[in-house]
Parts: sequence; C-alpha cells; structure tokens
Amino acid sequence: MKEAIIGGSGKMGRWLANFLLKDGYEVVITGRNESKLLAAKRQLGAEVTTNNVAAAKQAKVIIISVPIDNFESVVAQICPHTHPEQVIIDITSIKAFPVEIMHKHIKRGIVLGVHPMFGPGARGIANQSFVLTPTNEEETALAQKIRQYLETRGARVSLMTPDEHDEMMAVILGLSHFIAIVAADTLLSFDKLKQMKAIGGSTFKLLLTLAEGVISEDPEFYTSLQMHLPNIAEIEKLFQGKAKTWADLVKNKDSQKFARRMNELKDRLYQVNPDFGKAYEAMYRLVEGL
Repeated sequence: MKEAIIGGSGKMGRWLANFLLKDGYEVVITGRNESKLLAAKRQLGAEVTTNNVAAAKQAKVIIISVPIDNFESVVAQICPHTHPEQVIIDITSIKAFPVEIMHKHIKRGIVLGVHPMFGPGARGIANQSFVLTPTNEEETALAQKIRQYLETRGARVSLMTPDEHDEMMAVILGLSHFIAIVAADTLLSFDKLKQMKAIGGSTFKLLLTLAEGVISEDPEFYTSLQMHLPNIAEIEKLFQGKAKTWADLVKNKDSQKFARRMNELKDRLYQVNPDFGKAYEAMYRLVEGL
C-alpha cells in the first residue's frame, strides 16, 4: 500500500513526498495542474495522477495538502472510497474546521489533524515542530504512534485540541504574518529601501528579512489564514491599539513614559523567560547567517 498525498504537487506536498520517499515509502501524489505534476514526477520520481479517488483507493495513508477553501470538496470526493484500515491526515495550518469536516464526511478510517510548523524551505524534520490534534481515544492512539515516528527522527511534537491549536495559531501565525505584511507595506513607502538595506544594522536586516520572507510566499496561503483563523481581527485590533499607544508617546516626546514602559516590558518578559536577555546575542547570530 502507498502513501497518497492529495494536493502533492504544491510546495509543501512536494516537500512531504520527498521526505517520505527518502524514508523508504511508496508515494503517489495528486494535483489538478498536469504540468506541475509532471515537474514533480521528474523532480521526485514519484507516481502522479490527477485522479484523487484513484490515489485514495490504493493508499494506506491519505494526506490532504490542499488550500482550506478547497478542503471540504476534496474530502467529500474521496470519503466514499475510504476503508476502515486507512489513516486520513490533513496538514492545513488551521485545525478546527478541517477536523470537523473530516468527521462529518469520513465514516470509514481514522482521521487526524496534523500541522507541520514549518514551510517547504526546511532541510528536514530534525528540530522542527509538529502539532497533532486528536479528538478521541482512537485518534490519540494514532497520534502517539505518529509522535514516536517523528520524535525518532528528531522532530518536536505537541498534542492539543483543534480549538487550542487555532487559538494559538491566531497569534503565532496570524499576528506574525500581519506584522510582516504591514512592515513590508511601510518599508516600500520609502524610495531608498535598497540603500537602507545596504547600510542597515541587525534589527533592520531582521525586519526586512521577515517582511521579504512572508511577501515572497503564496498570497493565497496567507490570505486564507487571515480569513479563517479565529479571533484574528480582535488580535490585530489589539496590535493596532498598542502601536497607537507607542506612537503617541513618540509624537508627544514623552521620553520618561516611553522608557518606563520599556522597563515594564522587560520585567514582564523576565517572568515569561528569564533568559530573554540573550535574545540580543541570538539576533546577531541570526543576522550573520543571512
């Protein structure tokens, strides 16, 4: 039996297919774009098809790697052809909605929400994080098996509910991406950005790298996250309020209050992470690697 990656011709699907092939598995990948599939076949040497049902029928494990907006239609398409021994995994960046959809449609087979917390630029899974979101005993048993498999290969694995995952991702992904997109929009308002990049220090280089890293990727992916993550509008409103508070201190030249608030943040960060002071050195090490 094979591992089927539905949507495997995309960047993350190809990455996963390459990983599984190197780990000794037979893989079939599907996609709607034949030219992308042929390119994936040449690159990976994997079996390819545009037929999701045909791939699902011959698979022991089905991994769904499609945009969230297409997710339910894909699950509805393959669900009549699953069988009790199959494992069906989704690797979308949102978990509550796809897990609910899999439970709604798939009546034969075990489903599990999985989120690889990295992108297709990763060299491997060592030191990379995965989140698994089982919702019952059967899924938890499967999650523990997958956890052992991943941890044996050096990955870090966390288990939580789909709702807990999405609540955290609204900050981890949603807010981080929002800040990067707004930073890019702001930086591109200046006509000497190329010169700034040439002379910029470590903090500026990290900011520009963050902005460039997000903007260089698939806009549909980031749009989907912003539209679907729970409470993202409220979180971004909080960020906007904080930005205004700090901007007003600068506008009013209230240096004492600005410094006092920074010291308050230092105290609060120390409570969260007593080693946070080492971040300045870590920043320089990151920049040196750019």
